[in-house]
Amino acid sequence: MIIGFLKENDEFETRSMLLPEHVSQISKIGFKILVENKYAEKLNLKDDLYSDAGAEIKLSNDIASISDIIVKISGKDLGSYDFKSGAIIITGFFDKDNKELLKVKNDKKLEMFGLNYLPRITRAQAMDVLSSQSNLAGYKAVIDTAYEFSKALPMMMTAAGTITPAKYFIVGAGVAGLQAIATAKRLGAVVSATDVRAASKEQVESLGAKFVFVESDENLETQGGYAKEATEEYKKKQEDLMKKTVKNQDVVITTALIPGKKAPLIINEEMVLSMKPGSIICDLATSQGGNVAFSERDKIVEKNGVKIIGYSNYASRTAHSASGLLAKNIINFLSLLIDKESNSIKVDYGDEIIKGVRI
Repeated sequence: MIIGFLKENDEFETRSMLLPEHVSQISKIGFKILVENKYAEKLNLKDDLYSDAGAEIKLSNDIASISDIIVKISGKDLGSYDFKSGAIIITGFFDKDNKELLKVKNDKKLEMFGLNYLPRITRAQAMDVLSSQSNLAGYKAVIDTAYEFSKALPMMMTAAGTITPAKYFIVGAGVAGLQAIATAKRLGAVVSATDVRAASKEQVESLGAKFVFVESDENLETQGGYAKEATEEYKKKQEDLMKKTVKNQDVVITTALIPGKKAPLIINEEMVLSMKPGSIICDLATSQGGNVAFSERDKIVEKNGVKIIGYSNYASRTAHSASGLLAKNIINFLSLLIDKESNSIKVDYGDEIIKGVRI
């Protein structure tokens, strides 16, 4: 069995799906491992680290033509490769609008899996790329906002006077939001948070943050545990709550996403302009249109003295840690594709996880 790892060509993508220390783990499953030359140069990892670990370094077209399984973070550029007929393509984050890749899939009779479509069940947690990467995004968002903020985060009492703690407001209490809360609290900030899912109140408060919530009878949580789109009545109540809350914050971090849809605009122009000069906003949803007025993808912009951070690939800002988690996600997923008795690839298409990620 041959598995090939292709590098990413996107300028904002610095992660890899395999680190040298994980090569032996995949070899033990029964794979011969091929890695594209200069595979992890953005991580400052040389090819000889992979070859010393047991992988073979090859050109991308050679890998595509002989590999039984191909692994890549995204499906970008994959439409240009001449894959082995019947090969399995595993992407960490598959975009269903990638028409070119879907055409290649049909022409070459490829099997494709997108791990970003994993069902939210206990068995899938160890393969969950969204959770592993969102966790790091929430952490890094706090670090970046602390860097851009011109004041100290914790309260400091000195002979010269007292420095009051920074006020952080986290919008969305999913994986990224909860990690942002925990990180901001560790740095000494006063933290509050909001979410449309009433069930998140206990999680927010368990981390020591204040929960700010719109009182409503609406159930805004899907069966999978994600937030769903709210009614217009709820959105009006939410806007009123945001207006009152945002203007008193030093830092706002937004993490609100609806799977498969444009991100909801939560912090409007009026709210941004109501914040004190020197305040910081970090919009973690720019890859899906953004939660914040004025935010721009992969830029830091300033409006009325308020800085708005809009990096679209936040996990890549902690690229080595993110790559390590992605590699573990892949290793766990590969275990579903292998028949240990025959030491061959065998896909159970009736498996709930396989059905969820199959394109």
